[in-house]
Amino acid sequence: MTDRLHAIPLDREEIREFIAKHHRHHRPPLGWIFDVACGTDHVCGVATVGRPVARGLQDGHTCELTRLASDGCPNVCSWLYRAAWRIAVTKGYSRMVTYTLKSEGGASLRAAGLRLVGEVRGRSWDCASRPRVDKHPTQDKFRWEISA
Repeated sequence: MTDRLHAIPLDREEIREFIAKHHRHHRPPLGWIFDVACGTDHVCGVATVGRPVARGLQDGHTCELTRLASDGCPNVCSWLYRAAWRIAVTKGYSRMVTYTLKSEGGASLRAAGLRLVGEVRGRSWDCASRPRVDKHPTQDKFRWEISA
């Protein structure tokens, strides 16, 4: 056994279960393009990457890290951000974006090479033509990006 983080293969159901148990404010996504998990002698964290939610970013060259969940082990988040970016580049993506709540610090994002590129106003997905119950935080967010 080692304390060094390394990739751990998990299937989609295991990824969903980990996110459901450990993510602070989101449910597991319905789908994604690829995922990555890491740990030491147990799974410490997972990340999922999919198409950008914002239509304006859906250019075929941009992916979005949609979920990152950790059990609190040190350095897991920055390890996952870096690993997700390396995988994205091998799949032909030239940019990866992700979002954090304004109340979250962002140290692991900076450590992984992402940069803060802007603020996004929080909002509800609920509207008259398609009523919905919000199951996510509607507060303002920061957008982070890394590009080749």
